[in-house]
Formats: sequence, C-alpha cells, structure tokens
Amino acid sequence: QVQLVESGGGSVQSGESLTLSCAPSGFIWERYCMAWFRQVPGKEREGIGSINTEGTITYARSVRYDDSMKGRFTVSLDGAKNTLSLQINNLKPEDTANFYCAADRFRSHCTMAPEDFAIWGQGTPVTVSS
Repeated sequence: QVQLVESGGGSVQSGESLTLSCAPSGFIWERYCMAWFRQVPGKEREGIGSINTEGTITYARSVRYDDSMKGRFTVSLDGAKNTLSLQINNLKPEDTANFYCAADRFRSHCTMAPEDFAIWGQGTPVTVSS
C-alpha cells in the first residue's frame, strides 16, 4: 500500500522558517511527480510546487507572482530517499494552513492541479503567530 507521511509542521513565529518533509512508502513508480499543497479549513486546496524525478520543478502562479508568496517557498526532492521537502522562509500568519504532499505518475512537467494527484498524505499543520 502506497503511503505518504508528512512531517515538520508546527507552531512558529512570524519571520521564522520551516522545512516540511514527505516520505513515501510502497511506491510502485520509478519515475513520478510529487507536489505540495496547502489548505485552510473552509477554503480550497492551494498548490504550491511540484517536482518530478528528473528535477523539473513547477511552482504555482501564486508562488511565482504574488508578492505575499514570491521567493519564500522552495520545493526539492531527494531522489535517493524519495523524500520531498518544502522550505518556507519568512513565514507569515497568512501561511497558517494544513500542508499536504501528493504523488502521481511521471509527467515531464508536473501539474499543480489536485485532481492530477492520486496519492495524498494526511497533512501536517503549520501555525504562524504574529
């Protein structure tokens, strides 16, 4: 059974940094896409960034262009360990959310659409205090 387990969330102060990790088990794919999403209760799940096993990264438009998010999120993949990471710098109270990792089959450019990912972790909460 394929599982994704996120870790690294917690409560932090505004301006601090966090690194979230996602460790898969039971993967059947040698090549794949993995991605990070976040969701505030009552709102839609929001994509942050995705990466495939060739290292091609796709960031959501909000991460690339919104002043509130630009330059603060970095997605990386340790191919040897199949571990996905998300580094978030200069955390802001509006970053408070549950963060989820997801995985699906390989694409040359992974999407940021939640419906394109079949496997999801249980989420890890991040709370940012001002």
